[in-house]
This record gives sequence, structure tokens and C-alpha cells, in this order.
Amino acid sequence: MTIKVSCIQMDIAFGLQEENYKKASSLIEKAMLEQPNIIVLPELWTTGYDLTRLDEIADEQAEKSISFLKNIAQKHQVHLVGGSVANKTSDGTLNTLLIVSKHGELVHQYSKLHLFKLMDEHLYLSAGQEKGLFSLDGQIYGGVICYDIRFPEWIRAHTTEGAEALFVVAEWPLARLNHWRSLLIARAIENQCYVIACNRAGSDPNNQFAGHSMIIDPWGEIIAEAGEGEEILTGSIDLNKVKEVRKMIPIFDDRRPELY
Repeated sequence: MTIKVSCIQMDIAFGLQEENYKKASSLIEKAMLEQPNIIVLPELWTTGYDLTRLDEIADEQAEKSISFLKNIAQKHQVHLVGGSVANKTSDGTLNTLLIVSKHGELVHQYSKLHLFKLMDEHLYLSAGQEKGLFSLDGQIYGGVICYDIRFPEWIRAHTTEGAEALFVVAEWPLARLNHWRSLLIARAIENQCYVIACNRAGSDPNNQFAGHSMIIDPWGEIIAEAGEGEEILTGSIDLNKVKEVRKMIPIFDDRRPELY
């Protein structure tokens, strides 16, 4: 089964939600010229890392962002791995990934499990508690956010439950670009799955971001990779290849989880 995916590697206006909604809408329009089945947005694409103002700018129950994504999905008949947004809840503000089907249905919400203390996330955000497993058109996927990729056991928790592709949304800094590329390739190889990783471009008052969104196959081969600037990255994945690779080197059969 071949699926075309497009990553919206956008520069994010710091704390300016309306500007970011407009830009995302415009870039999605452009991406649709490639007729993708799935479009992916980056982490915290509505606000960027304007953490100190989250109390005033976070989206209450992510309602505005969900409505925006539902309208876009229905308009274009495209599935959306809708990046993550600052989601204000009664349990605190979460960094929440939103999955919306081409029918305009909210399929799943995943809130970032591992908070990145080096960027003060723990001071302004609450950690999630559930997996990022979701299904589109009968296919099982995993969705994680940025720092999560440094925790291979968390990624494996998704692939052992059937995920054949991993979607990563991120605001990964340029200073650690080599880690970004190496970790994504490693996660693809060790889990024998596709990795579709959408990073942001540009900068904010504190950071320069890496871009380099990537689509990687189950052998760890790079199908497509963006540069540092704002860009739409499109590539195709064939989930039959996951089954072939897992049959050729049966790591899931040979695991010994009773010992680890």
C-alpha cells in the first residue's frame, strides 16, 4: 500500500496564532498540488516556544486548532497529522499532537510524554500519560513529539503494538542537527518502520531551528530530506516494505522482553 506524505516545514511566528493559522493554510494549499494522502505539521506550530505567555495564548482544550484542522481536512480530503499545539486543560497546559482524518474526524490526541527541561518545558507544560497510537484507513501508526525520539523504549512501545510508520513532529534546534538525523535513522532501523519527521524552520528569540524534515524507510534509507529553510517535503511510503523487512530480519520474533 503506497501512501504519499507531505511535511510542512514552516517557519513559525513567535506567539502569533492567527499569522500561523494563515501560513499553515497557505502551505497546505501548496502541498495539495502533490496530492498527498497525509499532511504533517510541526510541533507547537500555532505559537512556537513562546512558553512564558502560554497562560494567555494556549488554546483552550485545543478547540480552535481542532476546528481549523477539521475544516482543512474536509476541504482537501486529506488526513492531517496536525502537528502539536499548546492545549490548555484542567490538568495544566499540554503539548498535544492532533490527528484528524480526511473526513474531518478527530482520530487521536497525544500529549508529549517527555518534557525537555533544557528548554524549560517542565516549568510551563504538563506531561502526557498515554501512547501516540492511532489508525488511518485501517493502518496503525505511532505519533511522538521531538524529545520523545531520544527514548527508544517509548518508540518500541508503539511498534510492538503494530505501528508500521512513526510520525515525529518537532522544533529541533540546529545545534543538534546531527543528533536529529542519527536518532531518526536509528529509530527506523531498530523498529523496521518508516519514520516521517516534520521539523520547523527558522528561529525564535532563543533558538535557531534545524529544518531537515525527513522521510526514512525501514532499512534506514532516506527517501527525502529537506534543507534548513521553509519547505514542503513530499515522499511516498509503501507499508508492504515494512512486512518484507520484518520477515527478512525477524527482530520482533527474536526479542526477549522477559529479560529486559
